[in-house]
Amino acid sequence: MSSVEKTLTPKLIKKLWAAFILLVLLMGASYIFIASYFANKHNQETTQRLNADVANHVIAEKFQNDSPFLEDGSVNKELFGDLMHDMMAVNQGIEVYLLNETGEILYSVVLDHDAGAPTKSVSLEPIKTFIATKGNEFVLGDDPRDIKEQKIFSAAPYSVDGRNGFMYIVLAGKKFQEVSDNLLGQYFAKLGTGATLLAMLFTAIIGLLAIWFLTKNLRLITSTVRKFQEGDLNARIENPDKSDIAIFANSFNEMADSIVGNMDKMQSVDLLRRELIANVSHDLRTPLAILKGYIETLQMKRDTLTETEKDEYLQITHDNVDRLSKLINQLFEYSKLEAEQVVPVKEPFSITELSYDLIAKFKVLAEKKEISLELENPKENCMVFADVSLVERALQNLIENALKYTEPKGKVTLSLKKEGKNIEINITDTGTGIPVNEQPFIFDRYKQVDKSAKKQGSGLGLAIVKKIMELHDTTITVLSKPKEGSSFIFNLPSYQQA
Repeated sequence: MSSVEKTLTPKLIKKLWAAFILLVLLMGASYIFIASYFANKHNQETTQRLNADVANHVIAEKFQNDSPFLEDGSVNKELFGDLMHDMMAVNQGIEVYLLNETGEILYSVVLDHDAGAPTKSVSLEPIKTFIATKGNEFVLGDDPRDIKEQKIFSAAPYSVDGRNGFMYIVLAGKKFQEVSDNLLGQYFAKLGTGATLLAMLFTAIIGLLAIWFLTKNLRLITSTVRKFQEGDLNARIENPDKSDIAIFANSFNEMADSIVGNMDKMQSVDLLRRELIANVSHDLRTPLAILKGYIETLQMKRDTLTETEKDEYLQITHDNVDRLSKLINQLFEYSKLEAEQVVPVKEPFSITELSYDLIAKFKVLAEKKEISLELENPKENCMVFADVSLVERALQNLIENALKYTEPKGKVTLSLKKEGKNIEINITDTGTGIPVNEQPFIFDRYKQVDKSAKKQGSGLGLAIVKKIMELHDTTITVLSKPKEGSSFIFNLPSYQQA
């Protein structure tokens, strides 16, 4: 019991005890009621079977020498008075009624005919059934003294002096009912007391066993939860589907997995945050140092520098300000994406028109680097269902990345192709390519393949692209070989116009 108390709260234990006691008491009361009901039925049927021929015997004994009717056709009340008194001396529970052939009550000692009887007739259907089965079938008939009651009876037909009818004898009359009700009350009291005591005893035994058995899985779950609470993050409920409370067991396992996963994610995020701070500090320090150096040079040597040198210094300062501004904007953009503060607003738009706009936008930069920038797409207009601004940002980062790592005289191609219900977007370059061992990590923030100063960037461009793809429930893949170029491929759902 101690293990149960440790597992369950006193309040729950009290509720379980109360439920078991109430259940057993209800079962006891039901048993008493059902047992009494069938015992009463058994007693009635036994009495009826035992006295089935009483009516026949009365007719044979009393009507053989004496007629139940006088010469004027009225009932021989003296005969019936003697008959009733003789029978009640033997059995005070019976009541004798003389019926005509339609079931009308002609006379009975127990009825006050002058004051008016509760009913003037009884139903003949039970009587006919009783006579037809010779009393071998349990049948209840009308009680002339209470039209709402049904009683056991004995009946037999008679034919005297040209008159036909039935002798109808109620075997459980008013006196019988009074005695029966009194005894039944005592029986209920004795049986109830005994049943209550037995119920309390069995409740204690069954309650202990039931609580122990029913809480077996709950104790196991509670033990596992406590282990998890105390720091055992690998604690899980074994075979949860076989548990009596499988939903709770599975829910705990899923919750524990989620907690451990979130903890791992938090640790990973914390590690990446430290790396991010270190990398950001380095990337911010470089342009800031250059800006500071050239500004100080301009301040110290402004009288000795030529106009050409001043323009050169100012241009370098301007380029580093742009670089610093771009880095800060990317940091804010990536932070919003990672914090899930960006909600895509999806709508149908032409990816073909967007691609033409981007090609035109980067055409000048490509020509300056002597790189061929082209668009390949099917003749028809390709419509997609996505967030146009986010897709534009992803394509812009991919084109910038391709131009950055493609040597002069190289080629960058943006191609569109229908693939079933999707539009495949492919950005291919003839650049330096990506080593195979580096390809799984290129979408990690601050992961750069080429660390040369000439091509150094913020390292956030592809990480932002990956986040945008996740918001669109799609993935981006890379196909690349060193010195042969790279291809970045992703799909967007095609929009079918009605």
